[in-house]
Amino acid sequence: MRVAVRVAGVVQGVGFRPFVHALALRLGLAGFVGNDVHGVFVEAEGTPQQIEAFSAALRDQAPPLAVVDHIEIRETPATGDTGFVIVASPAGGTADTLISADPATCDDCLRELRDPADRRFRYPFVNCTNCGPRFTIVQGVPYDRPLTTMAAFAMCAECKQEYEDPADRRFHAQPVCCPACGPTLRFEPGGGDPIHAAAEAIKRGTIVAVKGLGGYHLAVGARHEEAAKNLRTRKHREDKPFAVMVADLQQARELAEVGEAAEEALTSRRRPIVLLAKTGHLAAAVAPGNRRIGLMLPYTPLHHLLLEHTGPIVLTSANVSDEPIVYRDEDLGRLKDIADAFLVHDRPIHVRTDDSVVRIVGKKPQLQRRSRGYAPEPLSIKKTTTHLLGCGAELKNTFCLAKGRHAFVSHHIGDLENYETLKSFTEGIAHFERLFAVDPVLVAHDLHPEYLSTKYALDREDVELLGVQHHHAHIAACLADNGEDGPVLGVAFDGTGFGPDGTIWGGEFLLADLTSYQRLSHLRPVAMPGGVMAIRQPWRMAASYVDELGRPAREDVVKLKRSGINSPLTSSAGRLFDAAAALLGVRDTITYEGQAAIELEQLADLTEKSAYRARVDDVVHGEDLIAALLDDPGSTAKRAARFHNGVADAIARTCDRFRDHSTTVALSGGVFQNVLLLDRTIEQLAQKGFRVLTHRNVPANDGGISFGQVAVASRTSR
Repeated sequence: MRVAVRVAGVVQGVGFRPFVHALALRLGLAGFVGNDVHGVFVEAEGTPQQIEAFSAALRDQAPPLAVVDHIEIRETPATGDTGFVIVASPAGGTADTLISADPATCDDCLRELRDPADRRFRYPFVNCTNCGPRFTIVQGVPYDRPLTTMAAFAMCAECKQEYEDPADRRFHAQPVCCPACGPTLRFEPGGGDPIHAAAEAIKRGTIVAVKGLGGYHLAVGARHEEAAKNLRTRKHREDKPFAVMVADLQQARELAEVGEAAEEALTSRRRPIVLLAKTGHLAAAVAPGNRRIGLMLPYTPLHHLLLEHTGPIVLTSANVSDEPIVYRDEDLGRLKDIADAFLVHDRPIHVRTDDSVVRIVGKKPQLQRRSRGYAPEPLSIKKTTTHLLGCGAELKNTFCLAKGRHAFVSHHIGDLENYETLKSFTEGIAHFERLFAVDPVLVAHDLHPEYLSTKYALDREDVELLGVQHHHAHIAACLADNGEDGPVLGVAFDGTGFGPDGTIWGGEFLLADLTSYQRLSHLRPVAMPGGVMAIRQPWRMAASYVDELGRPAREDVVKLKRSGINSPLTSSAGRLFDAAAALLGVRDTITYEGQAAIELEQLADLTEKSAYRARVDDVVHGEDLIAALLDDPGSTAKRAARFHNGVADAIARTCDRFRDHSTTVALSGGVFQNVLLLDRTIEQLAQKGFRVLTHRNVPANDGGISFGQVAVASRTSR
């Protein structure tokens, strides 16, 4: 009996062909296996029992990095072959395969890295089929060495022998290399051992630019006060916390509360930054005024070697604030006024990829930023026959391409507010289109006419356009993230979203599915005196809300507000949180998005259960929460908690008014990255008998908008 097998999914660059080869030899089958633009193809010949065992093992025993989406098996005439071989990848065809994200260094490679008898001892580019660079070095498919940035490094005889040996862990590992034939590391300025030189420089307080997996990072000692201050000054990053890399879990536990779920996230192959409650000593400038710290473990051999000598280090994206991460060697000039020294290597990075960020919510990781370690692995959607593109939002931009049942959400692009980030956006779309053979016919975009992502969509030729309202996209993303169609009661709370009525939405209660939405209720709109300035200066929103209560407020701002000049109306939950933060003395001005609300959450007393109460009628009266906060003689921490609890209570009571429409509630939008609010809202809704959907695979913030746009477009195109 002979069968032809087609395996689709993340099956290239993850050791799938070697796995199939070893499996076939173990079962005594004849035939061949290979890669092509569609995935992995196999022909196997043996007894029916052998074929049955082979077919079952393809999915059940697949390599750890493989994601098998689909296996197609058909019988074909027997040939009488003997032996089983891996065949060359054929050229041509339309790409239909998937690419793995970049996994962290595996335990086997770490043992070699630390073994003085191993030929890869202390070699910072050790890798195998189970780990090492993937997405960041891939230039095309099928995933073979000539189509990666390793193409320029010819394998030495020993590496080639490992590469061609079916019994070896590096059998057909495309980035395989060693000190004799692979990339090299250097430290500038100076010579000697690059790792040792870089470590010593960091310990002295030097700012070192380190070339990593998806771009350059800036590194300083995490306990070096002066170095951390200098880095913050040179990056023009006043307050936003830096991430810290630690050598191992022991160091992590010395700095933060590390529960079981956090430990699992920290040690996963994806190696995200994990936001944790800070307990240990770090330089004050690392996370000023912040009760949390973002920790991550090493994910490349270079990181492991460096951390052996330095202790915890700040590792933050190498850029000037608001620009994308530097990843090309020829762009190092952008860092000349920031970094004092450079730890660089000669393996090119093809795709810039920032670190991913997660936070533990209900003992599970919630993505705050989905990038390295996750992208470009696809998310599932209901099958579409049309190729789609979702252009995302303006802030925390991602884009999303889709075909069939796969949605390819991009790595984190950033805020589309300058040329460099826009270039990263457009180049990224072009790369994904080539990589996954997607030629968009329908392009979905935000309704805001001034978003650069919207303008990009409008400039594309020969495509159908679909405008998707911002908050509908949020709820659609949550639905698709949970594999649901709706309708649901969608609560979309964020900072800014363009409303069809010309106002700024952001505190929305929708009846929504993947095709349409109805606005059921919202926070009562208030003016934003000064427009965008009211986002950067929360005290303006405080004055606006206080004036709504008929109480004295800053006269010039009240005059501006009442004039209607540059004072647009907003129902934004983000602006309500800003007002509360300013009135509690948390922060009058911000230096990064959401700062006032983030610090308000951290201030709250987690043991406090009482809540302020807002009127809920045709709208939710957020001004009632502000009035209660002003009149409360309690401590600042108690008042902050009661405000959060009051928002959660108002959400639950509003949903209860509309329960005849649905008893399922979807929570989305950046405000729900506030874990205190999210927990209290889920608790209140559950008490009222609602089923609650939250995000799992994409962020609740605008990083999930592109996925929601594609989810809506997929239903429009069917």
